[in-house]
Amino acid sequence: MPDVLVVQNSRTGGLSRMAGWLEEAGLTLDVVHAHEGEPLPASLSHDAMIMLGGGYLPGDDDRAPWLRDARRLMGQALAGEVPLFGICLGGQMLAQVAGGEVRGEAGAPENGSLPVTIRPEAAADPLFHGLPPVVPAIEHHKDAVTRLPSAAVHLAETANCPYQAFRVGERAWGVQFHPEVLPARIREWRAEGVDPDEVYARALADEPVSTPIWRAVTGRFAALVTARAAAVV
Repeated sequence: MPDVLVVQNSRTGGLSRMAGWLEEAGLTLDVVHAHEGEPLPASLSHDAMIMLGGGYLPGDDDRAPWLRDARRLMGQALAGEVPLFGICLGGQMLAQVAGGEVRGEAGAPENGSLPVTIRPEAAADPLFHGLPPVVPAIEHHKDAVTRLPSAAVHLAETANCPYQAFRVGERAWGVQFHPEVLPARIREWRAEGVDPDEVYARALADEPVSTPIWRAVTGRFAALVTARAAAVV
């Protein structure tokens, strides 16, 4: 079974519902709890890599020293065309490693389930093709990608944060939103000027629309991982 290196950066920031979707698709998950001091591998021998979110910037090595190793592994994934999916911090790290720019507290913070616009470029993308023009997605960030890598394909946007999803090369994706998060998790988040009950209710109302879409995108990523693993054996 193809195996996926999953880098977790906080106690509550796990794969959540995406874990079940990936395992149902036949993938084995090797979760490294980096925030607890578990070491990342010296080299990337897995069939894919997923970098999760966390309350850091991609270069916050003083606060999260494992990020240096995560960037190194991400660079190996890009060089070897190993399937890669970065969420929130992970998406920002992909942008930075590939030559883009990330800034702290850039633009207006986004919290809760918000409408994400799928760009025309997504029509030919292996993961984002065929999605509705606007899709709900759960957001929780104040940092953002401010410049994409020169070769990136821009896939999705919101009014307050233009770089919501992008692809680098043929097998690496970064997203600013959280396709893995269930609405209940929103109750744990605190942000100035945000009512947790209100944003929870909005996310719950959006879930019947958003869940099948992000499950399908996750399944497409899993299929790509499986196909590449079979091809390189």
